[in-house]
Amino acid sequence: MASLWAKGTSQSASSDVAPKPRKKTPTYETPVDVYFSADVETDGPIPGPYSMLSFAIVPAGRFDGRVFEPPRNFVNAFCAEVRPISEKFQEEALRVNGIDRERLRREGQDPRAAMTSAAAWLRDQAGSGVPVLVAYPLSFDWAWLYWYFIQFSETGSPFNHSRCFDLKTAYAVKAGIPISVSGRSQLPPELHPQRPHTHNALDDAIEQAEIFAKLFTWQPK
Repeated sequence: MASLWAKGTSQSASSDVAPKPRKKTPTYETPVDVYFSADVETDGPIPGPYSMLSFAIVPAGRFDGRVFEPPRNFVNAFCAEVRPISEKFQEEALRVNGIDRERLRREGQDPRAAMTSAAAWLRDQAGSGVPVLVAYPLSFDWAWLYWYFIQFSETGSPFNHSRCFDLKTAYAVKAGIPISVSGRSQLPPELHPQRPHTHNALDDAIEQAEIFAKLFTWQPK
């Protein structure tokens, strides 16, 4: 009988049991996702034993569930060079990003100040929307930023514990290909960014934002 109520039918005329009132579907205002592309440069593979040396965050678009609005440009950004938090580092990581770690030991921002300011900037940029982190791939940048926000920001993570968007997974799903062959180098020409991948945090955050804006509305042929 429960299945009959779900279909909105009534009992037979011979029954004296009144139909149960239908439950009203709750109404709520749909939140707007505000996407931010982020890139980090580090001196090792994991946060804690190693340090995040620089990071950059740029707005990458907004989505209300129906319409995607890309950013007009990528001039708005939050960038920081951060003082190392440990003595441990990998020479290979420093060769890749070209960062002078010793200079940051003297001149880098205190991580508490950097992460608290970044969290405030993100919430200000998002306004009434919900901040969502975007990266390609997400796993590395998310691990570092989440750990640093939780460890050092006075207000915690503006992305909560899970508001994130992995460009690598999105491309694999849209293209119908395995994750193992959905790296940046496999992107089709129509998804290529204008900027090269330089291992400069700001350059790479903008590069990812360009890919994201194209990929979000991309329909493969």
